[in-house]
Amino acid sequence: MNGLQRLALALVIIGAINWGLIGLFQFDLVASIFGGQDSLLSRIIYSLVGLSGLYSLMLLFKPDRETVPETSRT
Repeated sequence: MNGLQRLALALVIIGAINWGLIGLFQFDLVASIFGGQDSLLSRIIYSLVGLSGLYSLMLLFKPDRETVPETSRT
């Protein structure tokens, strides 16, 4: 997993936690930290989370690496 994939995963996790808080407690953590839903910083975070979700879709359908079995040692 490279750095961009790790960053995308972290942002997707942040988004999932935020949506969980909204669903369970009607509390928007991102908005409360960055000054409301309409603030520029909140909109940037929401946009980055959304782009990370789209990037993660690509990772979901990426084929697994095929491993070559080691030859048996005799």
